[in-house]
Amino acid sequence: MTTSDGALLTESVHSALQEMIFCGDLQPGAALSVPALAARLNVSRTPVREAVQQLIYEGLATHTRNAGARVTLLDEEAVRAVFDVREVLDGLAARTATVNASRATVEQLRKMVQVQREFLDTAPDRVRDAKLDLEFHTLIRDTARNRPLSDALARLDGQSHLYRSDMWTSELNRRLAVGEHERIVAAIEAGDAEGARVAACAHVSGLYIRTRRG
Repeated sequence: MTTSDGALLTESVHSALQEMIFCGDLQPGAALSVPALAARLNVSRTPVREAVQQLIYEGLATHTRNAGARVTLLDEEAVRAVFDVREVLDGLAARTATVNASRATVEQLRKMVQVQREFLDTAPDRVRDAKLDLEFHTLIRDTARNRPLSDALARLDGQSHLYRSDMWTSELNRRLAVGEHERIVAAIEAGDAEGARVAACAHVSGLYIRTRRG
């Protein structure tokens, strides 16, 4: 196996583990046993070990001496801190993206939200809807063209998924989130950088409040 093949396998394993965490198959606090996961995914231990290390770097897993790696278990104070910081940084990303966004990017954002709205008339699919949400926010962050900002938000978004894994099973939460996405895009399209920042901040704040209600 070449170095390139090994990197691709590690990335594939990382994506699989990330999806297992986000869909609730691996719950917060669950052990990330390299031998067990390697057997489950039918791969060697090396890519699993490297993928778990990546999860630790992203904040999705924690390592405790003599106990090994486990899916991160966030207490209420940690969750509040994650959302507080994400609210500020998502606002900054939306504001900066407004300045940088091309017509093609705005059209792509509009199509993304249109797809999300069309799916509201179908049964909830937590994995699908969470993936669409992540793609939407990732495009805004990429458009901001600020690598440290994008990296920080990717880590925070992953940690917030540990807390709101049931977000996309609630009909009300789905409709509210899509409406908030539409307001963000409308502000970006209008060239209203401050409006985009405010809409993005309100979206994250709303997510936190709604998920705390259960």
